[in-house]
Amino acid sequence: MSEVYIDGKFIGTVENPEEFVQQVREERRSSKIPDGLNISYNKVSDEVQIELSNGRARRPLIVVKDGKSLLTEDTLKKLQKNELVWSDLIKQGLVEYLDTSEEENAYVAFSEEELTKEHTHLEITPLDMFSLSTSLVPFANHTLSTRVHGGSKSQKQAVGFYTANFPVRIDTDVSVLHNPQVPVVQSMVYDISESDKHPAGQNIVVAILSYEGYNMEDGVIINKSAIEYGMGRSSYFRPASAEELRYSGGLVDEISIPDKEVKGYRIEKDYRFLEDDGIIHPESKVKEGDVVIGKTSPPRFLSGMDEYNLASNVRRESSIAMKHGEQGTVDFVMITENEEGNKLVQVRLRDLRIPEIGDKFASRHGQKGVVGIILPETDMPFTARGVTPDIIFSPHGIPSRMTVSHLLELIAGKTGALSGRYVDGTTFNSEPEEALREELLSLGFREDGTETLYNGMTGRVMKAKIYIGDMYYLRLKHMVANKLHSRARGPIQLLTRQPTEGRAKEGGLRLGEMEKDCFVAHGASLLLKERFDSDRTIVPICEECGLVAVYDRFKNRSYCPMCGEDTEVSNVELSYAFKLMLDELKSMGVYPRLELKEKY
Repeated sequence: MSEVYIDGKFIGTVENPEEFVQQVREERRSSKIPDGLNISYNKVSDEVQIELSNGRARRPLIVVKDGKSLLTEDTLKKLQKNELVWSDLIKQGLVEYLDTSEEENAYVAFSEEELTKEHTHLEITPLDMFSLSTSLVPFANHTLSTRVHGGSKSQKQAVGFYTANFPVRIDTDVSVLHNPQVPVVQSMVYDISESDKHPAGQNIVVAILSYEGYNMEDGVIINKSAIEYGMGRSSYFRPASAEELRYSGGLVDEISIPDKEVKGYRIEKDYRFLEDDGIIHPESKVKEGDVVIGKTSPPRFLSGMDEYNLASNVRRESSIAMKHGEQGTVDFVMITENEEGNKLVQVRLRDLRIPEIGDKFASRHGQKGVVGIILPETDMPFTARGVTPDIIFSPHGIPSRMTVSHLLELIAGKTGALSGRYVDGTTFNSEPEEALREELLSLGFREDGTETLYNGMTGRVMKAKIYIGDMYYLRLKHMVANKLHSRARGPIQLLTRQPTEGRAKEGGLRLGEMEKDCFVAHGASLLLKERFDSDRTIVPICEECGLVAVYDRFKNRSYCPMCGEDTEVSNVELSYAFKLMLDELKSMGVYPRLELKEKY
């Protein structure tokens, strides 16, 4: 007797489990029981598991009987004529959804030619194992799965035309590509998903060669003329907003140009773009520190005695200003109300982003790299026909990564561009490589995609034939302008007196053990004295008890609160974080005694 479980709960037993499972499946296919049910039999544990729970991943497969697909030519014709719809296929039992447990008992064929008597199901298309963005990668069946996955991720990070109504939207941290193009090499899913309505890349000429070493380690060399013609140009948008909040006691924020009496008033120059209402005007060019929305708030802490204090009625400055390292143009200003009916001001800032050294580019095959140098067109290699590549890609990225689809797209893109058509690069169902090679040969080019190139700097013929073709390249949202970070002096934390953390807070850059080793190896070990004193402090230490003493600045004398005034107190240079640790140890009742020795 085999036990039967529904969603993990025991409900009874059956004598012939395999016959029972088959019978339940037949009932499901004839729509007598819900199609959301999945049933499987585990021979090892002798259990029948029935699943009806929510949130299971299930996929559709065509049902196969006696080695033949139930989805016949007649049914397909009816589907094309719209006489049948998807739900009809499920009701008639031609297609069924399987979850992971039922899939264990299924034998699925990739294509109709593979079908045998043992097969139970047939794939609708092998492409349905991929997600939407992964299925857009052309010739993906020629590449390792990890690289295809990487290509899928790159497409999600690509700068493109994300929505048509972007001029009237206020989105956080978005970019819009100025000249987006539809790829020459496409997948079947490209049309189905209507991706041509929001493209995210450009078709460019790519040559594969090492050139002057500027494209080592996944770097790419970019043609300066291509950038001047508009390749990879984008606009970066980010919002700044302020609202007039209401506080207890009838106090409110006020959006206006702050008065000079306001606590925390900046310099006059910072408020120069503000109009009479305290809001910046469109098309102002702003930089770090410039105020975008002027705002004042009531004093932070109001206690009982404060109403008699004249200074307490001074409002404080709480304007929205450009952060560290930011710049741009005011693109759009909106004045409205929030849910509570308070005044809300939103300002959108725009920044033109032209590709520069350090910006990230990628193909759709997980081959990502940063710009190593931007070369003038005169220094770029050129073909006999006078074509200069837009990007030079390093050949070392190919052997270990085995992204054959990257190479195939170059040939397919070249063929498509020369013959003026789109090339089908759908995974498992693409145009054959042989046909593309023949077409390229008929167009007057070498069938292997290589050409003779001339060195742009010397004018000499390059000895090796260079692989060159057309490809859909993506500019990714990771740009140097958003990541660039440096600091000389700046804000520190209240507790440890060490520099704040992170680029947004104008924080410090940490120097660790390995960086220290580099300095020592370069003979710059004395630089460590400067690097490691971000929180240097001078602390008086009592030589008797070893605890931190007190320095009375008014009387200009040091004494120990434990031992009295007669003991010797020495000033010691140490890290403030260490002094903090001593204080924390004292709070736990531990006596952290410092034994001082003379410096020899």
